[in-house]
Amino acid sequence: MSELYSLRLDDMTGLFHVGGELTFATVKDILEPAQILFDSASELDIDLTDVIRSDSAGLALLINWIRTAKIDNKKIVFHNIPAQMLAIANASGLDELLPIT
Repeated sequence: MSELYSLRLDDMTGLFHVGGELTFATVKDILEPAQILFDSASELDIDLTDVIRSDSAGLALLINWIRTAKIDNKKIVFHNIPAQMLAIANASGLDELLPIT
């Protein structure tokens, strides 16, 4: 795992916590570990509170997770999407795709 990002599952709550940077520099490194964690879950409840920086690659990662969840027939919800990521989603018209609580 890169020290630029973090990804962990809280076994008590079933919540996936993503933190650090979701950028062009890290997204390719987070794909495989995320898939391994997500494969064992019946639903994807993802908290982005600890994301400190994101760019369009971070948003593309979320879209990838949505697509994967749909293929696997899993519910997916994002919590606390950073303002920077929401601004990119709004500007690109992708905000309507994001399952947000």
